[in-house]
Amino acid sequence: MTDEEKAEEREETGWKLVHADVFRPPANYPMTFSVLAGSGVQLFFATLFSAVGFLSPANRGSLMIGMLMTFALLGFIFIAGFISARLYKTFKGKQWQKCTFVTAVLFPGTCFAIFFVLDILVWADGSTGAVPLLSMLAILALWFGISVPLVFLGAFVGYKQEPITYPVVTSNIPRQIPDQPSRLGFLSCMIGGGLLPFGSCFIELYYIKSSLWMDQYYFIFGFLLLTFIILAMTCIEVTIVVNCFQLCSEDYRWWWKAFFTAGSTAIYVFVYACYYFTRLQSTLFVTVCLYFGYMFMACLGLFIMTG
Repeated sequence: MTDEEKAEEREETGWKLVHADVFRPPANYPMTFSVLAGSGVQLFFATLFSAVGFLSPANRGSLMIGMLMTFALLGFIFIAGFISARLYKTFKGKQWQKCTFVTAVLFPGTCFAIFFVLDILVWADGSTGAVPLLSMLAILALWFGISVPLVFLGAFVGYKQEPITYPVVTSNIPRQIPDQPSRLGFLSCMIGGGLLPFGSCFIELYYIKSSLWMDQYYFIFGFLLLTFIILAMTCIEVTIVVNCFQLCSEDYRWWWKAFFTAGSTAIYVFVYACYYFTRLQSTLFVTVCLYFGYMFMACLGLFIMTG
């Protein structure tokens, strides 16, 4: 073997060996991945709307209605339905109707179910803060009358598009993956990947939680927008680094690990929410259910969005 051949052999190591497998569709639950990706982009833009601060926080009702309308309208083209359908088509999926339906109902349906149970608890406790039945029906009408049809319309247009083109051709036979070091394990990447994004936003979380649970108005939307941008950039950079190490270790199964690496930020936020609950000094059963129910919904949305 000549020196030139030895140099070429040394160069063909790490990520260069998996170039024909790096864009192989995820082996597990490709439809679920497509649904979460589309819902995450939809949540990203809906959250961006609230972070910019178009509406005054003094009128919390208009701010909430604005966020709901933005989330519903963002089911249209290029957002939830479009992205989930086109990504699912790129994964060579055939059940695009099922993928679109799950995109339209998974996250909103989960949140509505939790909200409905919490509202029943408030109503049973005799509180005047329970949401009236007509308001519930209005939310359902907004969901099934606007959001769901727009998601299907966006998915129809997205599925008519060509699949996402990759710069390399995927081989027919998957490459054997060598044993991976423990530092690149799924749990290790989640623990390390979510810590940095959480560190970029945990100070702002204190003021947000004070606004939500301490009856204080939140007016510093400029800092909130800056924190939101920093959070997004940190999630992107952390995921790129983890993917780089994983590909250099000749492991091309990066789709779900990349999602959970940044999405694990929500786990840290929920742990911080548990710590913050001790400041409320309330032991009422309804208060505990409301706090952790709403925090679970918020962290679920944060998990999908950051992932």
